[in-house]
This record gives sequence, C-alpha cells and structure tokens, in this order.
Amino acid sequence: MARIPGLLRLAAAAPVLASAAVALSTSAGAALNVDVLRPVGAIPSHIAGRFEEPLGFQQASDGSSYVFDRRGHSVFVVNSGRTGVRRLVEIGQEMGRIIQPRGFDLAANGEFVIADVPRGQERIQIFDDGGVRVAGFFLPGRARSSVTIGNIVLNGIASLQYTGTTILISHPEIGALFTEYSRSGYALRSIGQLRETGHEQDRQLHLAMNAGLPLVDPTGGYYYVFLAGRPMFRKYDSTGTLLFERHVEGRELDDFVTALPTSWPTRSAEDREVPYVAPTVRTAAVDTRGQLWVSLTMPYTYVYDAHGDKVRTVQFSSTGVISPTSLSFTRAGRLLVTPGLYEFDPGRP
Repeated sequence: MARIPGLLRLAAAAPVLASAAVALSTSAGAALNVDVLRPVGAIPSHIAGRFEEPLGFQQASDGSSYVFDRRGHSVFVVNSGRTGVRRLVEIGQEMGRIIQPRGFDLAANGEFVIADVPRGQERIQIFDDGGVRVAGFFLPGRARSSVTIGNIVLNGIASLQYTGTTILISHPEIGALFTEYSRSGYALRSIGQLRETGHEQDRQLHLAMNAGLPLVDPTGGYYYVFLAGRPMFRKYDSTGTLLFERHVEGRELDDFVTALPTSWPTRSAEDREVPYVAPTVRTAAVDTRGQLWVSLTMPYTYVYDAHGDKVRTVQFSSTGVISPTSLSFTRAGRLLVTPGLYEFDPGRP
C-alpha cells in the first residue's frame, strides 16, 4: 500500500486490515478497549485534490459519490468507478447556486439538499441528481451561529437531514428540538421538548445547549444528539413520541465533563452578544441496523445499539488518528468519513 499525501492508494493485491482491537491509555492510566478502524478505500488523490474543504461525503444508490465542498461553495459528484468527477453546483447568491454553505444531505433517490446563507438569510435548496434546482425556500429571521468548531457552524441549518420528501432542522428557538419541513418550506411538525440546562435565565446559552443533530433511523423513528454541554441523545418514534434518553459516557469523557464551564464567553453578532459555545460532539450518523455513531470533539466515536446501550468505542486511523467532521453509511453498510474522503468497513474484528 503506497502512501499519498492526504489519501491512501490501496494496492489491489494487498489485504487491508479493516479493524483491530487495541488497548489505549488515558491520562488517568486506565486501559480502554478501542476498535481502531483503518480505510478499505478512498477517493483517489488526483480527484480529491480538486476539493478545498470536503465537509460531506455520501454515496447514492448507483454507487456514485457526492462531495460537499464547504470552502469551495460547491457540490461534486464522483462516478461509481472513482475515475472521474464533475461539479454539480457552483458558487453564487442566485437561485441554483450556493454561497456560505453550511449543511448538506443526500437522499436515496439521488436528490440532495444544500443549506446556505446569502446576504445573512438562511436558505434551503433541493437539487436533483444532475444538480438542477427543483425546490427551495428561505427560513424567517437572520442566521445565528452559536455552536462552532473553528469557522465551521454546527447548529441550525448545518444540522439538516433530508428524507427525500421532508427536511429536518434543529430549531430550539421555537421551543422544540427540531422541526420537519415540507419541500416548499411549510413547517409540518416540531418534535422534542427542550432539555433542562441550568442556563434557562440566559436564553441564548440555553438554546445553544439544546442545539443538536436530528437523525433519521432507517429502521424507524429519529435520534436527536445534543451538540454542546453535557453529552446526551434521545430517541423518538415516527410519531415524535420520546422512547428513551441516554447520557453519553465513557472514561475518555470523564475529564472533559468534569471541566465543563458554568459560564461561557460571548461574542458580538450584529446588534447583540451571543455565547461562544464549543461543542462536545462533532458529528453523528445512524447505520443500516439502527445503531447510532457519535463522534466526539476528542478523537473517539461511541456506538450505541437500537436500545441506547453503548456497544463500542471506535477510532479512525490512516496516516494518523482522524477526527471525523462527517459520517455517512452506504446501503452496503460501508462508512464514509471526512476529512480525507475515506471508506471504512465498520464491521467488528
């Protein structure tokens, strides 16, 4: 297997170790059993080199791969053989183009959704598999970013999920965890009561602590993973009824949770001060069996079964440990990860 900067070229004759259980040590000296997953594939370097900052990597039913390039204000499609690439959506403020994009998701039918912010207003656009705009709408109000990693916004429209018929967006500002929208922008229903945070007197901080990722469970219902503060998630059925709530816990998290601040710095946003909140969770996804994968700001990913019990602790590694910025599962069960545009076999050793 030859190494190429930023990507791996996999030699066809050489088997790749997909997963290895290893023992890692924390600062407290406790031994932890961690499954280290190594790539079994990747987008070739001559194609990946075209992307400035890939923040979404998903596969359509025909085997082609869609890449959301946040910094390049573009969406690309790579053919199923990974021999060619073409740009589907380009930069621009007008309809059918994107500017300051934040969120991306691909449906099983090949349609995809992009959330962007032209002139400070949040916009949702739906495109067909050829990159032609077929629907879209603006959300009321101005864009608010409260949970960020560097210059990447995680909350609000960045959290969207597209089911192929409706769009899920985290919206604690309206008093519920997330809202389901029609393709034309009509709010169909809102799901989930806000959790208690201890910061109810500070509205903006309270809302930031309720920001999260609404995720469709392919076996039925929804997960909601809170991005900031004490890490936890909830599971809802298809009617929006709460099934269970679980705290995200592990030895890797002990020091982090203990050190969570009781007050947060602020920053200016237009005409007011808003809290600057660092996330606990970077990204999350649900696999084809209904298992929830939660990637933390530390380089660990916890896996929970359909009952909410933690069953694995995972690290991704290629030329070094990877901290995922996006996770997605293919129909065949492979796991696609950015940065790096890697493909992993999530199966246990």
